Amino acid sequence: MAITVEDLTKSGEYTLDVTLVAGHEGMSRKLTTARIQKPGLALAGYTGNLYPNRIQILGNIEVSYLNTLEEDRARKALEELCSFEIPCIVITRGLNIPLGLKEIADRRSIPVFTTPLPSAEFIARVLRFLEDKLAERTNVHGVLMDVIGVGILFLGKSGIGKSECALDLILRGYRLVADDVVEIQKQPPSSLLGSGSDIIRYHMEIRGLGIINIKDLFGVAAVRDQKKIELVVELVEWNTEEEYDRLGEKEETYEILGVEVPLVRIPVRPGRNIATIIEVAARNHLLKLMGYHSALEFQRRLSEKISTRTEEPRMAGVKIE
Repeated sequence: MAITVEDLTKSGEYTLDVTLVAGHEGMSRKLTTARIQKPGLALAGYTGNLYPNRIQILGNIEVSYLNTLEEDRARKALEELCSFEIPCIVITRGLNIPLGLKEIADRRSIPVFTTPLPSAEFIARVLRFLEDKLAERTNVHGVLMDVIGVGILFLGKSGIGKSECALDLILRGYRLVADDVVEIQKQPPSSLLGSGSDIIRYHMEIRGLGIINIKDLFGVAAVRDQKKIELVVELVEWNTEEEYDRLGEKEETYEILGVEVPLVRIPVRPGRNIATIIEVAARNHLLKLMGYHSALEFQRRLSEKISTRTEEPRMAGVKIE
């Protein structure tokens, strides 16, 4: 993933509050990592740990240091910094631009921004911005619901009833996140955040009824913009020749962007209330998170019972004096 330096000026909710002051021709430079650097040592002459792919932050310490240097020495330090393929430079606290930096940045097409934010606050905001924009992303055909606080991704072939099942859950008071196209982004180290696309957000397609707006029909409490994906439910057609797991001992996972998510396969056939089954699956998932596995507990108790009955005949022939 990569974004351009120009995207810093379109930070939206992150409010980076940056103003371009030099290097206008370098706005297409790429940002590929959610890391920043304060180049104090590089300005002092040691460039061994200078990473050219990171945003360089000049705060109060860096600018004050440059102001203590003679003009030629300060210019040489800035020339050395800008000789690397750095994406851009940001001067925080609204500090004055070091002498000579504008000319060097324009010549080398390295964007220079200023921001009134203190260094710590700007760094915190820009890191959140970069982590969001550079996160791995993918789109999945399915439905994402928030069921009793569990983010459930419905998968299955077209027409199997994902949207109808989601509508049934909405009528029970649960919340729609996305229908048809689920946009998923990976949040380090191993979380998946799902949301709907801007175009079809809050909308759902019901065959025979058409496109409906869940927010307009059921109110804002029936929708949410995003949700962490914690469980995948795959709806499959019932096959009489296939053996389905009847005890629930088998633990399956579904991989999305390298993250393994618990998977439940539910066979669909007339007469089965899939919405109820999914609601129970969500409750069962919460129990597992709390350390209680119903199927394994049942298997343990069954094994103990069988073991006890096996021992009884042996005890029957023992003579007690």
